[in-house]
Amino acid sequence: MSAYFVTATGTDIGKTFVTAGLIRGYDSSVVETSDPAVLLKALGRQVSADEVATITPWRFRAPLSPDTAAAREGRGIDFDELIAFSRAAIAAATGMLFIEGVGGIMVPLDKRRTVVDWMTALDIPLLLVVGGYLGAISHTLTALDVLAQRKLKLVAIVVSESERGTVELADTVNSIARFSSGVPVIGLPRLPGGITEHPAFAQIAALL
Repeated sequence: MSAYFVTATGTDIGKTFVTAGLIRGYDSSVVETSDPAVLLKALGRQVSADEVATITPWRFRAPLSPDTAAAREGRGIDFDELIAFSRAAIAAATGMLFIEGVGGIMVPLDKRRTVVDWMTALDIPLLLVVGGYLGAISHTLTALDVLAQRKLKLVAIVVSESERGTVELADTVNSIARFSSGVPVIGLPRLPGGITEHPAFAQIAALL
């Protein structure tokens, strides 16, 4: 069994796109539904409230950082429970397991901890998904510096082409690769409707 944490430099970058693509191929017909629904569809499982709860027990209405969204509902995220849930999933998995983070690596989970603390506690290999927008290179290098400080193992960096991006995908890939310390950098273009496969997914999978 292998477990990987899929993280990103921000929200709406492409974590679910990449995770679903690695599972089964990305189905563009469900792009407007929730992230858990996309992942359940990729897993070939029914999309229902009970099934969603099995893979993501912490869900909030507001599209905000988890700590803020939880506070608006008078709730909170118990960090110890989150780690226990994640470790139990890793222990129970019989094949490859992907744990998808929320937002970017420094998104707050509670008053003291961020996503990078979650990743550090689990200490499993990471896939870092970054965008192809103007400014993505700086955001990526900042993330790489934080991950290096935490001594976390990075398997690959996936540059998910941004919608209406003004920068060529290949240029972003090449620029990041100069600073990635040998970590493979793979470009993933935006896929037209109905397309569920791309060679980039095979490139990523070959590294796992």
